Amino acid sequence: QVQLVESGGGLVQPGGSLRLSCAVSGSIFSIYAVGWYRQAPGKERELVANITEGGRTNYIDSVKGRFTISRGAKNTKYLEMNDLKPEDTAVYYCNVEGKATMTSPVYFYWGQGTQVTVSS
Repeated sequence: QVQLVESGGGLVQPGGSLRLSCAVSGSIFSIYAVGWYRQAPGKERELVANITEGGRTNYIDSVKGRFTISRGAKNTKYLEMNDLKPEDTAVYYCNVEGKATMTSPVYFYWGQGTQVTVSS
């Protein structure tokens, strides 16, 4: 069973930085992409950034130049967030797009989310 556990959220002042981590555990046959999503109160969940197994990265315009998605060792993914703004306040979710086995369909796995609050 695949599990994703996020950490690193918290309260930070505008202009501050946080690094979110996503630890992926369990058996997964192949990973196509890993992404970070966020959902603010009263808004729909949106993709913030993702990275494919080939290393291609994508970011929404509002975080370009401030956020960096990366892959670490042992199936850990990161989202480095700099120059944080109040509008970045949301619950951030890690997502893995992959297949549990060679014959299983592609599935989107989600973590439980971690709160990021940017406020003075």
